[in-house]
Amino acid sequence: MAEKPMFMPTQIPDDEDIQREDNIRCLTMFGHFGFECLPHQLVNRSIQQGFSFNILCVGETGIGKSTLIDTLFNTNLKDKKSSHFYSNVELKIQTFELQESNVQLKLTVVKTVGYGDQINKEASYQPIVDYIDAQFEAYLQEELKIKRSFVDYHDSRIHVCLYFISPTGHSLKSLDLLTMKNIGSKVNIIPLIAKADTISKNDLQKFKCKIMSELVGNGIQIYQFPTDDETTAQVNSSMNGHLPFAVAGSMDEVKVGKRMVRGRQYPWGVLQVENENHCDFVKLRDMLLCTNMEDLKEQTHTHQYECYRCCKLQKIGFTDVGPDNQPVSFQEIYEAKRHEFCDQCQREEEELKQKFMQRVKEKEITFKDAEKELQDKFEHLKRVQQEETIKLEEEKRQLEEEIIIFYKMKAGSETLQTQGCTNIKKDKDRKK
Repeated sequence: MAEKPMFMPTQIPDDEDIQREDNIRCLTMFGHFGFECLPHQLVNRSIQQGFSFNILCVGETGIGKSTLIDTLFNTNLKDKKSSHFYSNVELKIQTFELQESNVQLKLTVVKTVGYGDQINKEASYQPIVDYIDAQFEAYLQEELKIKRSFVDYHDSRIHVCLYFISPTGHSLKSLDLLTMKNIGSKVNIIPLIAKADTISKNDLQKFKCKIMSELVGNGIQIYQFPTDDETTAQVNSSMNGHLPFAVAGSMDEVKVGKRMVRGRQYPWGVLQVENENHCDFVKLRDMLLCTNMEDLKEQTHTHQYECYRCCKLQKIGFTDVGPDNQPVSFQEIYEAKRHEFCDQCQREEEELKQKFMQRVKEKEITFKDAEKELQDKFEHLKRVQQEETIKLEEEKRQLEEEIIIFYKMKAGSETLQTQGCTNIKKDKDRKK
């Protein structure tokens, strides 16, 4: 429990009230009311509700993303090793419930899988952009609901992107520049030089300057620690000069002197992860978790998300001012869009009707032409059939006449044959 503040009596100034800008009256209280406890109420409620933080880790396979996250939160998040043989870039999403003292943290870690392993790396950044936009869209849809429930809603918007740079010592790869260029306006980027123990101090400082020069030259936005708060302005300003952080992670404990420290054992010595003379891990942890975690969440909501929301609503047709540059309400915009939509529907309906009537006329003409063609064909076939019928009737008549003639000839032949047989018989009788 937070300690209760001590209440001091309010001093009464000479003037009873003071007139300030925008017609705001500043009144003097003559006693204690207790609303100075409001910050403590907010702290208690926040502790009860818990906190959430979403980290995006972008980097090549095997560059140390999982190890650094484990080292940051001093826990084993049990992540399997990834393969180098992915045909496309994928994202692995894991959510963990962490607790430190009485503070609960819902940590979501999103890691790239197969990033930089393809021959054609041109579209490797697209799954990352799509994921970030998808989380913005999900939050926007929750905002636009009639019945919202942000208390139970898990905000999955990415608060910070830890971009792991290979310790080449030369310059940024084209894939690094392309990816950071496309996500720079959508997420807070903190560039990190991974495996900082593989490069000497002199080369490391030159590499840092080269990286920052390339980022500025290509117009890439990275997260700058805020300097508007007096309590953190000095340290944040100093840390901005150390970007990008050169980090190394390890969960192994190594004995140095009489104490055990987290680090890496090499033949030439020990790399101490939490030794600021060896790497910038402590600087990263302090800036990310101890000092600027809330600012990262605030920047995500007030800048990146607001930019996405503004563009999305403008595409739909919403605006803050009307044609006369006067402020307009949401209801007025809704009614205007409704009328515009109704008019558009009517226009489209009329166009569809006209197109339908035109097609009906075209079909009627087509059907009439086809009907005429069929009628002509029918008449032609009818004439041919009549001609064939007449021809057949004529052939039938001729055939019947031939049959009659045939029968007459047959009868005459039989008569002649009978007479011939009679004459022969008579001749035989005479001879006898």
